[in-house]
Amino acid sequence: MTALAHPVEPSDALVLRRDQNGVARLTLNRPAAYNALSMEAMEAMLGMLVAIDLDPSIKVVVIEGSGKGFCAGHDLKQLQANPDRAYRARTFETCSKMMIALTKLRQPVIAKVHGIATAAGCQLVATCDLAVAADSARFGTPGVNIGLFCSTPLVALSRAVHRKQAMEMLLTGEMIPAAKAVEIGLINRAVPEAELEEAVDALARKIARNSGLVLKTGKDAFYSQIDLPLAEAYAHTAEVMTENMSFDDAAEGIAAFVEKRKPVWRES
Repeated sequence: MTALAHPVEPSDALVLRRDQNGVARLTLNRPAAYNALSMEAMEAMLGMLVAIDLDPSIKVVVIEGSGKGFCAGHDLKQLQANPDRAYRARTFETCSKMMIALTKLRQPVIAKVHGIATAAGCQLVATCDLAVAADSARFGTPGVNIGLFCSTPLVALSRAVHRKQAMEMLLTGEMIPAAKAVEIGLINRAVPEAELEEAVDALARKIARNSGLVLKTGKDAFYSQIDLPLAEAYAHTAEVMTENMSFDDAAEGIAAFVEKRKPVWRES
């Protein structure tokens, strides 16, 4: 049964939200522009992320694109039409805020990718916690080929894949197929396009079965430790584990495991 905890957006909204069974689907909705990230689209996405972060009924977020592709990156026509340096700086600042918000969001985020994911669209895939793509999807950071190096996309890309693989993508601007994206760690898996919806839905459902509070704790721990020195990372995560052991859901989960039954989560 679908439960919507927010107003239904009009069909022409720049980002659509649909909730079902603890999963929020956010759809970039500029199909004629390959879902290019205009200022307004990024602001709409930011607003939705703020609302979702405060919504305890949501366990997982899926981001997808309407039309023929996932996301073609920044709206270059909008940037060209607004040559003011302050406007352009605000565009990239807004994009950075959106990417950071995704990482800090309490819920895990899955990118569902079809068609192309280029430049800031590839950055969006790299930023999401997980990514599943159609085997026909392609990824790239082609800014170098038009005199605009993908400097902000490289932040997420260089943190998701090996630096030499990232540099090759950034310096050549060449598109890579989904199989290569799996190989270098940009996405988790590639599936036949006809199976993409079910593959993402199954992954989201599997994650959503877990305690919302535990998912938040784990995501926070993952990103907070990843750049720490080894000893500090262990000290930090040991503290997280100690705190996690005090959760009601930890007591319930351990009891359910011992008693060979499904846990009933109480915390979100």
